Amino acid sequence: MRILSLILISLGLCISAGTQAAESSKKSKSKNKSSVPATGASYAKRPDAAAWAERMAQENQLDPKWVKAQLAQAKLIPSIPKLILPPAQVSQKNWAAYRARFIEPKRVQAGLQFWQRHQTLLMQAEQAYGVPPWLIVGVIGVETFYGQHTGNFRVLDALSTLTFDFPKEHPRATERQTFFSKELAQFLIMASKEKINPTKLKGSYAGAMGLPQFMPSSWANFAVDFDGDKHIDLFNNPADVIGSVANYFKAFQWQTGMPTHYPVKFDAALLDMDALMAPDILPTFNVNSFQTKGAVIEGDALLHKGPLALIELLNGNEPPSYVAGTENFYAITRYNWSSYYAMAVIELGQAVAREKREQRLSRSGGGHGRTPTHVGWSPLLHPWTSAEPALKGNQDSWL
Repeated sequence: MRILSLILISLGLCISAGTQAAESSKKSKSKNKSSVPATGASYAKRPDAAAWAERMAQENQLDPKWVKAQLAQAKLIPSIPKLILPPAQVSQKNWAAYRARFIEPKRVQAGLQFWQRHQTLLMQAEQAYGVPPWLIVGVIGVETFYGQHTGNFRVLDALSTLTFDFPKEHPRATERQTFFSKELAQFLIMASKEKINPTKLKGSYAGAMGLPQFMPSSWANFAVDFDGDKHIDLFNNPADVIGSVANYFKAFQWQTGMPTHYPVKFDAALLDMDALMAPDILPTFNVNSFQTKGAVIEGDALLHKGPLALIELLNGNEPPSYVAGTENFYAITRYNWSSYYAMAVIELGQAVAREKREQRLSRSGGGHGRTPTHVGWSPLLHPWTSAEPALKGNQDSWL
């Protein structure tokens, strides 16, 4: 994998997704009804902002007067430095609670409507990039509830605040401030190229934008003009949204036809949990080495050709859930560096796919009633049952 070259780029996107999507859904009922964040002082007279504008314009062949004029309209948002700090108390991870935020009836129904409305585009993206519709639908659903929660911060304000007033008490303040400085530069380059007024774009408190919550660097590197209208619009153009998400996963080595994960159990006599957990979520073990360390896999998993990782999902005070993650599971974590996020994307995409299949069978007269796996049921939360096979690359493209 081109991990080292792409990791820094993907950092831009990973800030926005998963946890932040959940937080935005709690703070905001819709993108149109959210309260406007309070703003503070303007950056118009800040010497550090003026010096940054001069340097950025020279490095990127932009008009210094234009860059300064944009920054002069940016304002400090006092709430953002607080939001970007790690929580004082880290709550116990709980996959069941995390899952419940995203795999619920309203989101599944919204996903079904999104899929039905854009089925042709989803099929075209699959043909172009090898990325299945369920994955794209799952990502957009987790990120922004299909456009309902795209953020209410002016991106210019958010990125300027994090560039010039990043909290010094953050444990990685220098590294993160540098990151956001680059994101602000990319944002202004994008606005200049697309001829967009940068003061008009709104997103998350970290500067993530549109339905897929791309950071500016991800927009620059992965966003595509999928409908060929010579503009890239991740806010209002579903073609560009769908094509860009698919292109992102192709860039991070999504492999068509490969499952994302397999069920796993343990052989207590052989179990070496420390060794299995040492690589974290990076697929490292072949089937044989995985099993010799006490991980028990069956069926199709035994025929898997690539490396595997043991994925642990904590469930609060209850026993953890485990799966054997493939390189495709790892690819999803490049969108957001969290196994919980990846599994939520997978399960939401699967839930929407099942709903679509149920409707298709019902219309054709072949339905047999709803299965218990519709929304509330998850194989990971019921370890005494056999987990259903993970969706493979494009096996459900007919849905």
